[in-house]
Parts: sequence; structure tokens; C-alpha cells
Amino acid sequence: METSTLYHLFQQHRLVTTDSRNCPKGSIFFALKGENFNGNAFATKALEAGCAYAVIDEANYAVADDKRYILVNNVLKALQDLANYHRRQLGTRVIGITGTNGKTTTKELVATVLSQVHHVLYTEGNLNNSIGVPLTLLRLTAEHDIAVIEMGASHPGDIKELVEIAEPDFGLITNVGMAHLQGFGSLEGVIRTKGELYDYLRTKPESTIFINNDNEHLKQIAGDLNKIFYGKPDAKNALHISGEVIDCAPYLHFRWHMSNASWYEVQTHLIGSYNIDNMMAAATIGLYFGVTPAQINKALSEYIPQNNRSQLQHTSRNRLIIDAYNANPTSMMAALKNFRDMDVTPKMAILGDMKELGECSLNEHRKVVAFLDEAGIDTVWLVGDQFSATATSDKHRTFSHVNEVIEAIQKEDISDFYILIKGSNSMKLAQTVPHL
Repeated sequence: METSTLYHLFQQHRLVTTDSRNCPKGSIFFALKGENFNGNAFATKALEAGCAYAVIDEANYAVADDKRYILVNNVLKALQDLANYHRRQLGTRVIGITGTNGKTTTKELVATVLSQVHHVLYTEGNLNNSIGVPLTLLRLTAEHDIAVIEMGASHPGDIKELVEIAEPDFGLITNVGMAHLQGFGSLEGVIRTKGELYDYLRTKPESTIFINNDNEHLKQIAGDLNKIFYGKPDAKNALHISGEVIDCAPYLHFRWHMSNASWYEVQTHLIGSYNIDNMMAAATIGLYFGVTPAQINKALSEYIPQNNRSQLQHTSRNRLIIDAYNANPTSMMAALKNFRDMDVTPKMAILGDMKELGECSLNEHRKVVAFLDEAGIDTVWLVGDQFSATATSDKHRTFSHVNEVIEAIQKEDISDFYILIKGSNSMKLAQTVPHL
């Protein structure tokens, strides 16, 4: 079936689903495949559950003469092409956001700021891959005037694929760092892949990027793109906005201003001085799209994280700094340096292995352990094979799995601590939270 024909059906049935367990009445089911499943096998079930159509790419799963089965060459490609077609029909302004660290928090902050004035569609959760991006775009309506699309990558070419679907008009790379090295091979591979966003925007004469003036990697690859800068105060550059940390006790308190204008102070609900870059990115984009400084400050000060990222939670016994959604060497060191600098006591760190680092894994874990020796953290628990293989101090207690950590918490009196919880999502350290 041609994309234009499928789009005609989509206009009549505006909900799409890829999960046969969630089939709203009248929706269109896309029978995606994975390593351990074949969505084609669930097409009939989806139709029985209420879907109007099922898009499949294996003819033997269709029922003869049943026009509700739509046969395509590749279901994922059909989903992506439909999303791109829909994006083109509406012509909504699209902001693409990627980066090694901070892209999800920045996406949330940008959407929060822009929503003060605009009707904004933005990526929900971490639906930032080859499936999540088209599903997000298919939620666009004529009422949306801006879309904020997060784009993740773990291999070269991933961002290229996503920008060709979303066709952004504006771009932001938060930063580049050591992550997914198993897929990228090196930091240079990370930079090239994230830079695929810039490569695409060069094909659009009217495109604009928002760029951190303090990141030399990004400035080197940005080339002649139309740039709007933000960053630390710098007399040598005419930055759109600049900002600086006032304190983190424990929440980030910072100030920012436009060139030759008054300073604005913002008290946030985010942990970590590193979040000032994310805040300034959101403020810069907000100003560009007509949000006033007062509206920006309101949005940034009222934003409360709910996704295990830079989140402070008070329990009956402890204060938890929860950053357990993901971890790589760059974000791990940023979190630890911020924790070191916090004027609180006593401190405890529960750290989980950083995944997908390939041959660099042990060495990167060693660097974290070496920093722990001088960070002044009273109690350190390390979870996972990589940390266990690199722990060097009697202060570093090691565990192979989160279940062992939970058992230890239940047996011991872990009270009155500020506790940093940081690790890759697959380490499941968020499961410790109810026990602390």
C-alpha cells in the first residue's frame, strides 16, 4: 500500500498502536517485529480487540478477503514513512534534541517553557528511537504549533535515520560524551553520530541551532550553521543568554540574563549544578519563540522531575538523590562531583555499573573508583560485575545484584543519610528506593 493511501486511512483512524494488549477501538495496529517476537502473529488478536486495521508484512498472517489486513513490505518502514508524511502535511515547526547527557531533562524543560505560550507536542518518556519518534509525530494535530522531538542513538546512523523522519527545523545537541561506546566505538564516533543532526540541518537554508558556547566539540562540528549561543558569562562572545550557579543546597539555584540586561534568579527543583546547561538551553529556546523572561522563570522554577533523573526524594529515614535512569562515564562523574560539593552530611553513594562501554568498560569504572577515593563520601556501595572488579578500598562495599543491596538495607540501619543512587537503568537501582 502506498503511504498516501495509508495516510487516508490514518486520517479516519487517528490512533495507532504497536501493542496488541492495548488496542483502542478504531485504532490502527502496526505489527512490528523484534528479536523475540513477531507482531504479525498478533494482528488477528488486535483486530478482535477493536483495531480497525492491522498493518502486516507477512501475507500468511492475513485472512483471505478481509480488507482490514494491510500488507506492506516492511511494517517499521511503513510506520516511519507515515509519520514523515503526516509531519509534512501539517508543516509544524519541529525542534530536534539529542546529546549524550541531559537530552530528556532538556526536552522536558524546553516543552515546559514553550507551553507557557504555545501548544506543544513533545516526546513522552524516552520514546526517542526508530519506533518512538514516529509514534510521537503521529500524535501531531493541527492545533500544535511546535513539536519537541527527542532523538536517542546507540549506533552510527541512528540520528540520521531519525532526522529524516522528523525533518527538524531547529536543533540542539546538549553535549557529547563517553556513552554507548560498544556501539559507537569511540568518543569520535559519538560526536559524528550526534553531529548527524547538524548534517541534516545544513540541508535546510532557514534552520537554526541552539548551542552551548562552552562545548568545543559542538562548536567545531557546527560549522557555518545559523547559531544561537548560551553558556557561562564570556566577555568575548555575544551570547544570547548566559548564566551561572548560585548554589546547590541541595537544589540548583542559578541566575541568567540576556546580553546587557538585568539578571534573573531561579530556584529549581533539580539536583545538580550540571543542570544549569539544561536550564539555559530551555531559556534560550523559550526566548527565541517569544516566551517572556517572567514566563520562563515560572516554568523552570515550577518544573518537578518525575523520571528518576536529578530527583530529590525525602523518606522517613533518608534524603535520596535519585539519578538511576541511566549512567555513563560523563554523567556519573558529573553526579559524583556535584555530590562531593554538596554541603550535607553524612553521605552515601549506591552506584551501579555503566553499561555498553565495550573494551573501555573496566578502565572507565576504574576512573570512577579512583575519584571515589578522594570524594569524601562516607559510605560507598558498588553494584555489578564491573565495579566489583575495580573496587580498591575497604570503604567500597560490593554487590553483584540489586537484590543483594535490598537485602542489606533490610538487615541494617541505613538512616539519616543523603544517598546518591546512580547507575544504568538495567541495574534496576530504582528498586532500592522504597526500602530506604
